[in-house]
Formats: sequence, structure tokens, C-alpha cells
Amino acid sequence: MPLPPEAGAIGACGLWLSTSTSDFIFVERNTSLPHQEHIVLHEIGHMLFDHRTLSMAEPASMSEIFSDLGPDLLRRYLARTNYGTRHEQEAEMLASLIRTTADDATPEQPVSVLGKLEAAMGVGERHAR
Repeated sequence: MPLPPEAGAIGACGLWLSTSTSDFIFVERNTSLPHQEHIVLHEIGHMLFDHRTLSMAEPASMSEIFSDLGPDLLRRYLARTNYGTRHEQEAEMLASLIRTTADDATPEQPVSVLGKLEAAMGVGERHAR
């Protein structure tokens, strides 16, 4: 989802909002597509590591940005602007690893039945590292 412009004013380029039923990722739209994809992967990293801490310099500003959300929901809001924390470093490393692995993937699709089975199982010559 598009990141509210006010969030950029406080230094956020992406955020993960978790509710009891859904997860939402908000992304800065005024950046390149590869950067947007990296932001999404970064936020997915927070989801996978279950980083559920609020790290806002001014929590009151969150009420201004998301005025229609209640305080309980805002507590689960994860907007991070400091990449020096362990959580940020973990999410950034995972995003980079996913991106690098995806970029290394060969677009060639196997044609033989054996080749397709090997690819599906992650085995075979082209999958051995």
C-alpha cells in the first residue's frame, strides 16, 4: 500500500502494520521500483523475525498519520528510521539475501521431466552450490 506522505516527513520509507487478522506493508511511492521491492522484502523480514517493537521518536505523530486507527493498533505499528538496531540489521540482511538469491536465479526453465523434478526439489547440477 502507498505510504502516507506524512510518514516520509518523519523518516520512514516503509512500514509493516500488523492487525489481529491481517498484515499490511506500506511503501514509499516516490522511489524506484527496485527500491520499493527492497523495502517490501525488508518489512517481510520484520514479519518473519517477528519484530514487534514500536520504535518511534514521537508516538503522538502516529495518531496524526493514521488518525482512523485505534491506539492498540498503533502500538503494533512498526516504522523504523534507525538502521543501527539489531532488528533493522536483521531485516536488512534478510532483504538483501532474498534479493541476491532471486537475482542469481536463472530464468531458464528445464524442458525434460527429470530437469523439472530436479528444479522443483532444488537438486541437480544447476542447484548444487
